[in-house]
Amino acid sequence: MHTATAQRTATTPSAVRETLECRPEAAAHARHLTSTFLEGLRPAPDRGAADAVMLVVSELVTNAVRHSGGRFCSLRVSADPDAITVAVGDASRVPPQRRTPDVRGEGGGFGWPMISGMATATAVREEPGGKTVSAIIARRGRVSGRVSAAPTPS
Repeated sequence: MHTATAQRTATTPSAVRETLECRPEAAAHARHLTSTFLEGLRPAPDRGAADAVMLVVSELVTNAVRHSGGRFCSLRVSADPDAITVAVGDASRVPPQRRTPDVRGEGGGFGWPMISGMATATAVREEPGGKTVSAIIARRGRVSGRVSAAPTPS
């Protein structure tokens, strides 16, 4: 068992799900799982969408590890023909906060605005024992962090 994982992993053609220990290496393990999942999608998401999904996974898992106070967090990445959804659950009930980014690099504040800018939608759902933060990323048609009206030609 990888040190960043817990007891169960389930994979289906349209989703990957993992319970992670809230340890520093959890984000790297989550990125690896997500990368493998994205490589198996057909049709493949465009490069900008895949990069956005990887960044969202990294940010949300890192925040769960740093701020939730829990021992475990959960990752679910799912796909449909139009979008990829990233959902990270943790033990905290405190929703992500938009705050002024610390340009000195000491206090963060960049993650949530970045996620909100890349995603077509975000949601925070309070649940027993914590919350789940979700972000939906379009599989095609992303231009400069915004979803364009028409897909970009391949």
